[in-house]
Amino acid sequence: MATPNYGYEKRQKELAKKKKKEEKLKHKADRKTGAPGEEGGGEDNGQPDALPPENIPPSGVPAQS
Repeated sequence: MATPNYGYEKRQKELAKKKKKEEKLKHKADRKTGAPGEEGGGEDNGQPDALPPENIPPSGVPAQS
């Protein structure tokens, strides 16, 4: 029977701990600046922009070169 790889388990635990800490700091910074976080809704609601950018022609119109 194989022996457990405690070093691997420890490294995974450390990586998870580091990731959680970074996320916590990011959320804290977002709150401080007043920017909405990933879970706060944000600006992107899945709807397309009201006006397309000026340099992109509308669909079906051939681009001029």
